[in-house]
Amino acid sequence: MTTTAPPPHRQGIRPTRRSPVVRVARWSATHPWRALGLWLTLVVGAIALMAVVPMQSMSDDDYGIGESGRAAEMIRDAGLEQAPSEVVLITADSGTLDRTAAEQAYESLRVGAEGVAHVEAVGPPVWAEDGSAMLVPLTLEKGVDDLDSTVEALQDSTAEVAAANPALDIAQTGGESIGTQVDERVGEDLSSGEMRSLPITFLIMIVAFGALIAAAIPVALAFSCVLTAMGLYAVVSVLVPDSGTVASVILMIGMAVGVDYSLFYLKREREERLKGATTIDAIEIAAATSGRAIIVAGFAVIVAMSGLLLTRDTVFAGLAIGAMLVVAVAMVGSVTVLPALLAKLGRWVDRPRVPGLWRLNRRIGTGGISKRLINPVLAHPKTSLAVSLGALVALSAPALGMTLHQGTIDTLPQGLPAVATFQKVQEHFPAERPTLEVVARGDSADTAAVSTALESLGAQAQSDGLAANANPVVVSDDGRTSVLRLTAVGHEGDEGNEDAVTALRETAIPAALDDLDGVKWVVGGDVAETMDSQDAQRDALPLVVGFVLLLTMLMMWTVFRSGTVALLTTGLNLLSVGAAFGVMTLVFQNTWAEGMLNFTSPGFLVDWVPLFCFVILVGLSMDYHVFVMSRVREGMRRGLSTRLAVEYGVRETASVVTSAAAVMVSVFAVFATLSMLEMKQMGVGLSVAILVDATIVRLVLLPAALVLLDKRLGALRRPERTGERELVPTA
Repeated sequence: MTTTAPPPHRQGIRPTRRSPVVRVARWSATHPWRALGLWLTLVVGAIALMAVVPMQSMSDDDYGIGESGRAAEMIRDAGLEQAPSEVVLITADSGTLDRTAAEQAYESLRVGAEGVAHVEAVGPPVWAEDGSAMLVPLTLEKGVDDLDSTVEALQDSTAEVAAANPALDIAQTGGESIGTQVDERVGEDLSSGEMRSLPITFLIMIVAFGALIAAAIPVALAFSCVLTAMGLYAVVSVLVPDSGTVASVILMIGMAVGVDYSLFYLKREREERLKGATTIDAIEIAAATSGRAIIVAGFAVIVAMSGLLLTRDTVFAGLAIGAMLVVAVAMVGSVTVLPALLAKLGRWVDRPRVPGLWRLNRRIGTGGISKRLINPVLAHPKTSLAVSLGALVALSAPALGMTLHQGTIDTLPQGLPAVATFQKVQEHFPAERPTLEVVARGDSADTAAVSTALESLGAQAQSDGLAANANPVVVSDDGRTSVLRLTAVGHEGDEGNEDAVTALRETAIPAALDDLDGVKWVVGGDVAETMDSQDAQRDALPLVVGFVLLLTMLMMWTVFRSGTVALLTTGLNLLSVGAAFGVMTLVFQNTWAEGMLNFTSPGFLVDWVPLFCFVILVGLSMDYHVFVMSRVREGMRRGLSTRLAVEYGVRETASVVTSAAAVMVSVFAVFATLSMLEMKQMGVGLSVAILVDATIVRLVLLPAALVLLDKRLGALRRPERTGERELVPTA
């Protein structure tokens, strides 16, 4: 660029060598049709991938971990896995169950089920001890990849029998039925989230910009990022399958960051145009400032999410990769296609204007309200810091009593027919409770001794109250592997079941099998899988937390060359997370909020939600800190005192951060209204953390702390030492 004095409309802008972000933005702005064409090709190509490569879902094998994972593998290798099954529950619609009517209904069910493909057998009816219910077991074929059509046909057959017997309550349930209905509900929730989040976000953008085109750009770009990320993940899911929640996470995170990044960039570009810069110059300045901050903030989220890969858990891996993909796509879109759109539209970005909102925004001005809010904080920083810190610590305190547990039947939407029926089955038939599996492998010569020992173990487990029932021991064809299946004493999620697994592993099984030379044993089954998953998460927690905090701290130090800023940002992030966890504990471990959010409290948080929220929140919180601190540094480099620089930084970012926070909170709040409990918990936690971060932290804690740390912020006044110079406002 020329080194002569800038023209009048560029006064206050120092032209310097361009960074890669600026060069990319300038290329997009000067070649808008090429940039738009490339973006459209990417989006359409990703959508095509979704059609060609359907998203792969996790199988039971993918959930295996620890000792229970080894047990499942040993059972599969021996060919002793149980066939998938369904059951039909028959009870009286009212009063006492008519035995004759129930048996006639059974015959109709048997005839209908035997005519369905992949139904291996219809078992004899099983009566509850008190005669209040009949259970019809349906065994499906092993090794069938897709049983959806079979389950659907069975449900249709069951519905026909139910319609023909109005005096009876006839309903079907089972793992396949529940899985199918949950998948359908997740799809409905996803559509519902889209339909509600898009108009809400668009309305917030209209309020923020006062112009329809400017409001539409961030929403459209964010939605295109979501579609692109889903298409890309469809390919990745071949290696890292979907646990059932990845699409929801991509939508939630994609709409939040996609709108935010576009908002940050668009606001800065409009600001520079209002100061007199040309469209191309304004785009370059926005790229040098907001664009660079977007890259830093985006990489912070990606780095934070990558910490979940350290858990070596397939569920976390899928969630992490889905979130990383959508954030990466949003970053790319914000610094490529957005400059092209702004260059092509020029000043038409601010058309058509919404008269009342446009005038109101101009009248309030940049940071007009925040200036009034921050002045008392800057005048009394010690008091402000103490009061706000005390409030967040108090809000975080309930998190000390947080209880975690793997999702159970109680955390699924209770309105699903298969879920409600399963709950009734557990009440009438204890044998349908969770299963404990003892697997022993030894030499074929020891088969008889192992089987005898396992039979004795089953009898002893029932006598000691560790199991409600013991099935006969089954042995593999080669005689090396034997399996004892026990029925848990409590319902799914009962803590007594976990105590039983611990007792089996530590005392009962060693006493029964350790005298047999060369015999290896493990305990698996539903309850053991839950315990092993929780243990794995507990072991990985310090590693993930340490990794995320250390790397994000190093990123802040690298960007701002200040250890004080890096430590302060980390501390404030932890306070926001703590407040979110405290509110999540208060809401979901108690019953007072059930009516408001339409859920039944299981008394715990689903185990993966807090860790996932932690890494997301640390990454997202960096957005605001990077943008605010970048403006504070601008002020300090212009020679302002720390107090004035802090006021300048907060004031200049107030409207964009407030709008961005409103978008995030609204998107996350929509997910708090969905039916899946995991989504509710995540929506509440993320909403609270972002709200706290954008209000108490940004307007009180951060400004007060910066003023009090005045003498430790000298690094913010020093010019760039990296040799990479950019377009930076000097006035």
